[in-house]
Amino acid sequence: MEDLKSIKEKIKTMLVENLMLQVSAAEIADNQLLFGPGSLGLDSVDALQIVVALEKNFGLKVADPVAAKEILQSVDTMAAAVQRGKG
Repeated sequence: MEDLKSIKEKIKTMLVENLMLQVSAAEIADNQLLFGPGSLGLDSVDALQIVVALEKNFGLKVADPVAAKEILQSVDTMAAAVQRGKG
């Protein structure tokens, strides 16, 4: 099992590459909100891309919208879900 720091780095790189963000992976804080006010400003299309990328890269299936809302809050919440192995 990968350590949490390694998982977070992979998630940040995945976000930058898949969403074509105008920031580098290093500029994304672990607890940076991804959606809503004061966030990276992602939208619902970005959320769908993240869900697909999480499954492709980590085998994490995000089962429903309630789980997605919790998991997709930040790099921290996604890394924790990957480590738990469930969505």
